[in-house]
Amino acid sequence: MYVRTFRSPQNPWLPEPSRLLQDMERLFGAVWGPPGEVEPAGVFPPLDVTRDAGHFYVRAELPGVSADELRISVDKNKLSLAGSRSAPQAEGVSYHRRERAAGEFDRTIALPAEVDVEAVQAHYEDGVLAITLPLSDSAKGRRIQVQTT
Repeated sequence: MYVRTFRSPQNPWLPEPSRLLQDMERLFGAVWGPPGEVEPAGVFPPLDVTRDAGHFYVRAELPGVSADELRISVDKNKLSLAGSRSAPQAEGVSYHRRERAAGEFDRTIALPAEVDVEAVQAHYEDGVLAITLPLSDSAKGRRIQVQTT
């Protein structure tokens, strides 16, 4: 999409509409979290949530986190993922660039339907956490047979 720039020599401080639009999308996306779009930068762990007819599937990238440091809990339609990630401490050096965050994290997401908390399964391999959350019977709904007279 082509966006026209409205900066002029008379007003060099006026932001470009495309930049202003990006900033607004980032702000509102962080508040409402539009489905299917990338979360704002800095949210850890990054995760994907998908759904089929009977389950939600959550995949979270957790490099550098051991399975023993993870805490997962589910309550009705809320999934909480917490833990900590440590960074190796290098002595006698100064960082030129440091982008890998370390420390405690705690992330809770609301799912669009209730899950069967007793049947939730989690599997962790190669820094990727995969959680399978079966929908509760009430969330699955049921087909009603139409009676004829």
